Amino acid sequence: MKRSKFILVVLALLVGLNLQSQEQGFQFQNGKTSDKIHFQLINNLIVIPVVINGMPLSFILDSGVTKPILFDNLNGLEVLNLEKKETIFLKGLGEGLLVQAAKSTQNKIEVGNAIKYQQTIFAIFNGSMDYAPKLGVPIHGIIGYDIFKDFIVDINYRAKHIKLTKPQSKNKKPCRKCEKIPLEFHNSKPYITAEVSIDNKQIPIKMLLDTGASDALWLFEDASQDIVSTDNYFDDFLGYGLSGELYGKRSKVEALIINSFVLNESLVAFPFGESIETLKKIKDRNGTIGAEILKRFHVTFNYQESYMILKKNANFNNQFSYNKSGIDIEQRGVRLIKNYYYQINNGRLTYGGTTDVTKFITNSDSRSDYRLNVAPAFEIVNLRPNSPAQLIGLQMGDIILEVNGADVKKYSLQEVVQLFKGKDGKKMTIKVERNGKPFLYKFQLKNLLN
Repeated sequence: MKRSKFILVVLALLVGLNLQSQEQGFQFQNGKTSDKIHFQLINNLIVIPVVINGMPLSFILDSGVTKPILFDNLNGLEVLNLEKKETIFLKGLGEGLLVQAAKSTQNKIEVGNAIKYQQTIFAIFNGSMDYAPKLGVPIHGIIGYDIFKDFIVDINYRAKHIKLTKPQSKNKKPCRKCEKIPLEFHNSKPYITAEVSIDNKQIPIKMLLDTGASDALWLFEDASQDIVSTDNYFDDFLGYGLSGELYGKRSKVEALIINSFVLNESLVAFPFGESIETLKKIKDRNGTIGAEILKRFHVTFNYQESYMILKKNANFNNQFSYNKSGIDIEQRGVRLIKNYYYQINNGRLTYGGTTDVTKFITNSDSRSDYRLNVAPAFEIVNLRPNSPAQLIGLQMGDIILEVNGADVKKYSLQEVVQLFKGKDGKKMTIKVERNGKPFLYKFQLKNLLN
């Protein structure tokens, strides 16, 4: 139950080519030919600074979307050009209904030193698309094709920066240990041909490359091609799509092969439901390669010449891991905590944990010497049936206070989730607050994939 599931969103916007042809592309200011932009890497997702009509925002860089999408959790319509707006309805992944959206044209958008005018942006009126609780940081939207089509995009996952370069100015130096892979495009989205090994069979697959999908691999089951889950799987909640919740099987494949690169025992999800049938209609598509795979490479996208370049980085041999507790958490609001001014340290009274103030303190009760602060409230929002956490008695709505004796106020949301990805059998002690009262639970992590 990885938190990454929530970003496995494919927004199937029906944006015509005529709309794209009416827009000018991104241009660098001040005569520059390239720009380096630092990003946050959160749950494998690239979060970059974007400015729309003068307002600084945070967007996910997502190769799986065609037009920028603004989430209306920040009064998105106040950001957009309202003089050029119309209401439309979209259908995407999930089991829900059509979603209302606003289509706004002639917006000014800036990404680093690059600027574009007359940008079309969609604002979605759907509370489930609020990524802040799911990632623990404000996320205002997603952007993809408009950046990739105008620049050569180098993604350095280790150094956490992207480099945008004008295609005509790219210095094509030879790269040792790099591999060039052809790209094929459908609806302005990039696809590659790879292979997957399942049950000792090596199967060719056509895969969408999606930097906005946190998981490693999605495969659409197709018995005619031997793309089927083995018995080594468990049913899981995969996350949210534009139109609702997504479910499927979680498993692993023997290997994913991209050119000469072999990634052994990759995690995989086999989604099911009516919404997945729409994706299967894309000719010969077998699934998605997500950022859990891509972050193991230095990646260069060149849409203009229809290829990508991969070079292994230090993440390549990292073991694939997932949440073995069954706990799914979100950051929902804040909780009040007491920070005491004075603490006992080896028999001495200290202030701030370091300064010895014993001789200045009278017999007053130090328990009254505190101040109230706020810390993120990490709430359990889902529990996998028959998981260790559910069987021991944890409940949805519980607020996590401590994990293995450590106050979670010290951690980000992603750091807390990472604690649940330990080895099979690791002992966990979880302290939660429920209806204003503390409860303590102990269990062991359980690996469901042999």
